Amino acid sequence: MVKSTRVTNRIRTLRFAHGEMTQAELAERIGVTRQTVIAIEQSRYSPSLEMAFRIAQVFGVPLDDVFQYPESPGE
Repeated sequence: MVKSTRVTNRIRTLRFAHGEMTQAELAERIGVTRQTVIAIEQSRYSPSLEMAFRIAQVFGVPLDDVFQYPESPGE
């Protein structure tokens, strides 16, 4: 069983807002496989910081417009 990460993202929304970009197109632009993009979109995999920045650059948005990390209670 694969454990989901707490990191959430808006990659699917951003792909559709950018001309309905496919997972394969995004994967090619950031240098990973389509399966990696799928895993990131489904919060089954947290990308490296470098990959996260590359994803944000593809969409032309700040990193925190793509990825969110929820605050824990008491923080």
